[in-house]
Amino acid sequence: MTGTIEDRYADDFATMPVVAILRGLVPREAVAIGMALVESGIRILEVPLNSPEPFESIGLLARAFAGHATVGAGTVLTPGDVDRVRDVGGQIIISPNMNPVVIRRAREAGLVSLPGCLTPTEAFAALEAGAHAVKLFPGELVTPGVARAMAAVLPKGTRLLVVGGVAADTIGTWNGSVVHGFGIGSSLFKPGMTPDDVRGKARDLVAAVRDWAAASRA
Repeated sequence: MTGTIEDRYADDFATMPVVAILRGLVPREAVAIGMALVESGIRILEVPLNSPEPFESIGLLARAFAGHATVGAGTVLTPGDVDRVRDVGGQIIISPNMNPVVIRRAREAGLVSLPGCLTPTEAFAALEAGAHAVKLFPGELVTPGVARAMAAVLPKGTRLLVVGGVAADTIGTWNGSVVHGFGIGSSLFKPGMTPDDVRGKARDLVAAVRDWAAASRA
């Protein structure tokens, strides 16, 4: 696909609305783990910056899957982090918090911004700063009812992603809800897993997300 980073992200999200959170990934396994995910249908890959040598892993993934996946960083806390992610080829900036300075720097760099929010106040501030979507975090504190109440007051078309506490066997609790996708971490990848381990979990997750999407459209 040609076009902007935003176009790439939008296409990958529409294909499979899942962000794979690869906390603890190390560079020597990055491409093999990424291949297991991409081949299973997951096309948005996040390496949190509190992983070992995260910028090297992000660069390896970005080069290996250019044109096939959107790759970026999580736990991005400063504008300097944004610049380093951009410099190694990362395309998406994901944060656990809502920092307008980080969001604006991501937009200035032409990257996609997904900040963490838990209240309408945070969500409105994130959107005003230029966020592309709102990451509802921590997801363990969010219910379908809470998400519905937030969506009712946010601008029409705001994308909401639930991040935290979601796995293949719990996605069904979000059937018919207003959320648009999920960030999935430890139920998909943990340090020490082999590519085959991840491939099996990814396939189960993709099947569950497709069931969720079908139920939500019904």
